[in-house]
Amino acid sequence: MDEFQHGGAREGAGRKPVHEGPTKVIRVPEARVLEIRQYLDQIKKPARNDVASITPVEARTHYEIPVALQKVAAGFPSPAQDYIDKTLDLNEFLIQNQQATFIVEVESLSMRDAGIDLKDKLIVDRSIEPKHGDIVLALIDNDFTIKRLMIEGDKRWLQAENPDYADIHLKDGQTLLIWGVVTSVIKKFR
Repeated sequence: MDEFQHGGAREGAGRKPVHEGPTKVIRVPEARVLEIRQYLDQIKKPARNDVASITPVEARTHYEIPVALQKVAAGFPSPAQDYIDKTLDLNEFLIQNQQATFIVEVESLSMRDAGIDLKDKLIVDRSIEPKHGDIVLALIDNDFTIKRLMIEGDKRWLQAENPDYADIHLKDGQTLLIWGVVTSVIKKFR
């Protein structure tokens, strides 16, 4: 009589060891799976990047700042007017799509000649379709960078705006993901 052997340990069977602690199953929209995987890959290893931090924009307040009626020349002074007729909410002025907008802090001088300096805050909108000449937040092989997107025919590369930094031309096997288009630069002088 033939004996059948069932069960027992098989090579490669069973749960895999967990090296990062316990896990939890969560549901995410299918459209965001690639982005989440890339994010998780990025945090597994320290990334060298131009971005010190990414801060989501949450416009919780409506704060109107007075706007002077007369424009001010940057050269010679002009007589000042005491009239203030309207106000400006910076949330409305700087943010087109709140759900797709976040702020990053600049960590290098690679875009210096475009007016982007160390510690400047950049407002980035993910809902804008990037086009030739836009300044973008890009992810290249898990490294963030801020550069100008250049497109000529089927060629795409990222251009630095400082001669001390090289342009980025993708090599075979490299991946490029445009995370968003820079819409504004916020500078603090004091």
